[in-house]
Formats: sequence, C-alpha cells, structure tokens
Amino acid sequence: MEWLTNPEVWIALATLTVLEVVLGVDNVIFISILASKLPKEKQDRARVVGISLAAVTRILFLLSIAWIMALKKPLFALLGHEITGKDLVLVSGGLFLIYKSLRLLLDLHPLGMRKGGCYATRSRASPLPS
Repeated sequence: MEWLTNPEVWIALATLTVLEVVLGVDNVIFISILASKLPKEKQDRARVVGISLAAVTRILFLLSIAWIMALKKPLFALLGHEITGKDLVLVSGGLFLIYKSLRLLLDLHPLGMRKGGCYATRSRASPLPS
C-alpha cells in the first residue's frame, strides 16, 4: 500500500487521465462525424457501438501496456546488459517512430517532396522506394 504515498504514481495517473480524456473526446467527435453520415434511425446505435468499441479497445491497450511493463525477466544479455521483453518492445517501438518520422520529414522537405511518385530534386528525380 506504500504506492499510495508515492508521488510518481499520482503523476503517472494524472498524465494517463489527461491523455484518456483527450483521446476520448477525439473518439466521440470522430465517431459522431461518421455516424452523422448514416440514416437517422441508425445514428444513435452507431454512436453507442462505436464509443463502446473504442472504450473496450482502449482498456485492452492499457492492459497490454501494463503486461508489457511487467516483462522484467531477462531474456538474454547483450554487451553486458540484460535484455528484457519490455526492452525489446520499447526499442522496437522507438525504432518504428524514428522510421515514421524520417519518412514524414523526407516527404515534407522542399528537396524531397513527392511529385508523381518521385522525389524531385534539383538535379534529378528518383523513383520512390517501396
């Protein structure tokens, strides 16, 4: 029960609560926009089902994150550092975010903007990698 007096736990809870509220409002807006395109008699049901599925999905994601963070048993050692399942998930997630960021930056850069499936540069245009 000493976790109740730990300020880090309360900060984490507050952060998670704010994120959940923001994402929840985003879900409500998105689902309402999609539901408004349905016939009137189906809109209410679509909103209830959509928001229910979004809430269940979010809860499942939170439970999976809690499970991942509990993966503290070392799987192997690399360069004197024990690697856990949590480490593998965090590193792979970080690498994925770096990859997606670089792809976005390359697509937005003035010398790398896409034009007709090619990166247009001052000297040449090369096909996009697949």
